[in-house]
Amino acid sequence: MKKKLNCVLLVDDDKGTNFINEMIIKKSGIAERIQTVLNGKEALDFITNKGKYEAAGDVFPQPMLTLLDINMPVMDGWEFLEAYHALEEHQKGKIIIVMLTTSLNPDDKTRAEGISEVSDFKNKPLSREAFADIIKTHFPDYL
Repeated sequence: MKKKLNCVLLVDDDKGTNFINEMIIKKSGIAERIQTVLNGKEALDFITNKGKYEAAGDVFPQPMLTLLDINMPVMDGWEFLEAYHALEEHQKGKIIIVMLTTSLNPDDKTRAEGISEVSDFKNKPLSREAFADIIKTHFPDYL
């Protein structure tokens, strides 16, 4: 039986992008759960079981993989990374964060490479091939 990631967290304010990404991940059969949030604040709330996630009374699984957009309202990807960096180690878990963006600015990629919590940088749209590459690179035991 193939091992599965416990949870993949999609952080993007574009609902169409989230839909496509969710379909690619579902078709891969690699994730037990896919959680979609619309900004960095909601992502932090999910990771730390705060806000509406705390009110639900469930303890959500620490995502093993997070696909993070850069440009979002409320809290963008860079602000999320700053707040995530400040979390206690037990709150961070062992999340692989992949920045997934339409940004063509080479400075964004360079900036992401300088942040230890960012494991990879990919351009949107996510494709089956790009997702397979993420799994092969960061989760080879799950192939």
